[in-house]
Parts: sequence; structure tokens; C-alpha cells
Amino acid sequence: MNNDDKACNQDWLNLLFRLMNRTELSQLVVFVTVAQTGSFRAAADRLGIAPSAVSHAISMLEEHLGLRLLARTTRSTRPTEEGSRLLTRVAGPLAEIEVGFAEVTEAAGSPSGPLRITMPLHAVSELIMRRLPEFSTRYPAIELDIRASDILENIIESGCDAGIRLGESLEADMIAVRAGSPQRGLIVGAPAYFAKHPAPTHPRDLAAHNCIRRRFESGRIYRWELEHDGHAISVEVKGNLLLPQQELIQHAARDGLGLAFLFEETVSSDIRAGRLVVVMEEWCPFFDGFHIYYPSRRQMRPALRAFIDFFRYRT
Repeated sequence: MNNDDKACNQDWLNLLFRLMNRTELSQLVVFVTVAQTGSFRAAADRLGIAPSAVSHAISMLEEHLGLRLLARTTRSTRPTEEGSRLLTRVAGPLAEIEVGFAEVTEAAGSPSGPLRITMPLHAVSELIMRRLPEFSTRYPAIELDIRASDILENIIESGCDAGIRLGESLEADMIAVRAGSPQRGLIVGAPAYFAKHPAPTHPRDLAAHNCIRRRFESGRIYRWELEHDGHAISVEVKGNLLLPQQELIQHAARDGLGLAFLFEETVSSDIRAGRLVVVMEEWCPFFDGFHIYYPSRRQMRPALRAFIDFFRYRT
């Protein structure tokens, strides 16, 4: 760490000491919650207090510091530059305090309390929902809060305890536990579609087909990732329909609206029933499946440990 970094850290430590001497710790907790949820009302719901109490706490905190911490619009609430710096410094320590209280409480009984997990919608439907009744029966005191999002969130800054993502999307500093088997995507189309169009046999043939494309929450349109004999390519397919979720794309493909690139486990029943036909299977390799990821094994809450042990993949 250079001298500038040390000076910056000392400045923030001095700021925190000022804060702790002049305001309640609860106001800092309110600020972090608003920054993580993106709205005063959502923060109030999470904290179990009135929205007016949230607004008052933020106003008092900003007045004490002499800084504007949150930028408010009619649609969203985001940290200012100063607020982002404060959030980076204090979110981790406050989370560890929360973990400490939870550990003490849970040590006397079964795993309990809120557990926030972020994951894509596909993981919710394929990994969680089918086993959720058993999990809830075994751990009735755990309040499971599932955030369905295709955006790769920073789980520390978002206030989540863990996340579920494909293995290829995990950050190197995260601890990962396999939650599902290896997967692959398949190119499929309905018999009615192939009655009017010849089946493609090579990626270059896709240019002549109407392909149903997927747009992620970030706005990015997915490029079909194919591979054959160790040769990997990313294909920017064309088509007159864009949809945001695999389930909707699957429905459109069954209706004969075009070719789709979908997880094999999602379309397996349609393939067996003859509602969808696989093409170019040799270009569809297996890849790393879903993993549960989290920042550290240190001070892991019993509720998170229970979730990981329950949903980990077992061959």
C-alpha cells in the first residue's frame, strides 16, 4: 500500500470515528440498506420500519457528515460518489456484525434468519423450486430471499449472502460449490419450422434461418457459443424475435417461430415428445454447470451452510 492509499484509508477511518461519535449505528445501517436495495421503501420493508423513518435517518446522517450520500430521482435512489466510497468501506464490516449476531443466535438452535441468494431465473426454476418444499420443511426458520437476475451482482455490495452462477462466470476470488451437473445448450426447432426450412448442418447455415434471440437484463444480446473438435466460435445469429427468458424462447420455438438455443434439461421433455427437434448436436459441447458461490468460509452463518449442504450437487 502506498502513502496515498494509507492517507485515504486514514481519512475514512477518521470519518467513521466522527460518525460513530455523533450518530447512531442504526443510521449507518439504514444508509447501507438503502444503497443495496435502491429505494427508501424497499429498505423500510427489509428493516421493518416506516419509510419516513428511513428518510429521517438518511437526512440526519448526511447532515452530520456534511455530505450528500444518495442521489434521489423519481425512479431510483443511487449512492453519490461520496456515498459509494462510504458504502465500500462500511458494507463489509456491517455484514460481519450481522453474521456475528446471527451466529450467536443460531448456535442455540437450528439455522434461522434471513438468507439472501442471487441467481438467474433458470437456476431458480431448475435447481431451487423443485426441492424448495423439502428445504422449507427441514429449515422452517430460514427466511429465504431469492433474487432472480441475469446481472452478475457483487454479492457483498448487494447485501446477498451468496449467489448461483454458471462455473464459467465465477470470479476468481470466490469460493464455489458445484450445485448442478455439467450442462450444454442445444439448437432446436419445431417440426413445423423444419417443414418449411432445411435443417442447418454448420454454423454458417444459421445465417439463412430465423433464430430466436435472447436479450439479457443488461441489454446484451446473447451470441450462440458453439464448438466442434476443439474449435470454439461465437455466432451472432439473426431473427425477427427477441425475448428475455429461456421459458419464453422455448414456447416460441414450439410454436414454430424459429430456431432456439436452449439448455438441454429445459427442452428434454419436448425433444422426447417430438415437439422439438435437435440439429447440429455435434456443435453443442458440455460446459461447467451451476455453482453456489460466496466470498469466504470465515464466519459462515449456519443458514448459509445449511443452504449449501442441501443444494450442493451429488453424483
